[in-house]
Amino acid sequence: MAEANPPGTRPSPDREQPPETLGSLIKKGNTSSAVAMGGNAVLAAAKGAAAFFTGSGAMFASAMHSLADAVNQGFVFVGSVLSERRPSRRFPVGFGRVINIFCMIAVIVVTIMAYETIHEGIHLLRHPAEASGGLWINIGVLLLNIIVDGSILIKAMKEILHEARAPKARGFALLPAAFKNVGRAAPPTRLVFYEDIVAVLGALLALIAVVVIALTNFALIDGLVTTLIGCLMIAVAFRVGYDNMIGLIGVSAPQDVEDKVSAAILADADVRDIQSMRIIQEGRYYHVDAVVELRTGLTLGEADDIKDRIQKQLTTDPDIADAAISIIEDDGQSSWQRREAEIEKN
Repeated sequence: MAEANPPGTRPSPDREQPPETLGSLIKKGNTSSAVAMGGNAVLAAAKGAAAFFTGSGAMFASAMHSLADAVNQGFVFVGSVLSERRPSRRFPVGFGRVINIFCMIAVIVVTIMAYETIHEGIHLLRHPAEASGGLWINIGVLLLNIIVDGSILIKAMKEILHEARAPKARGFALLPAAFKNVGRAAPPTRLVFYEDIVAVLGALLALIAVVVIALTNFALIDGLVTTLIGCLMIAVAFRVGYDNMIGLIGVSAPQDVEDKVSAAILADADVRDIQSMRIIQEGRYYHVDAVVELRTGLTLGEADDIKDRIQKQLTTDPDIADAAISIIEDDGQSSWQRREAEIEKN
């Protein structure tokens, strides 16, 4: 007899489970977002004070970006907590896409901060301001910025490889490996990655601007760097916005994930073909929906046991949230092989 809740499916909302409390949800939240929120809040305060005392526009732009990062990571952490809520009768597939909504809110915050930064940069280009000293204050704060955001960026890149189940990389190979696999990482991790790339670049540019102004009379570099940092923030807003927009719509899994799932299904001795399969990516997790053809001559009970076995096998993969498998008798045609051949041809 088949189980009430086949392996790989979400538990029924009526099934008795431990009580869901705020504390238990917070523990499941994205820790890296919470850490990044605190770190960027400290950096924003330090850079804001430095900009106030020295009059550096580049420092102001960097402070605005750190503030935007802190607010964004706060939104993302709240979203990651809410997305861990269990499925209910009203929302039977769970709350996984809530994180995409909160990331879209973060995009709005970044866009507003980017506008203010670009506005300040254009103002400094038209009316260059002389810094009122405090060279070592600026340098110290920006070096602190590079160290803190650089550490967060390295952690985010390692987390991307971990979530994507990609081979580990070290040194200079870490950055290209992270870019290659970032699409398979969770939305909070992608947000931290993109924002901290801009944060590190912005701190380096601001440091260059501060040093150049102290050593030369080229005051326009302050406005140029400020405007450039604002443009980089706009680029992050568009990229993160696009990723979360398709996440809300529902995007298909990468081809290598589909190949891995189809190989696992076809490896079962009683499976003859895959008539159709759809894999939807939600964050870094995948939802499998497939129609599988079994060998002829099976009883209904045997076929049901095979279906449960396939579902259990698929959901042993930590990246597959659930698998809905439908079973039919073999029709004698190689539907999946024909489909694969058409894909390769195109």
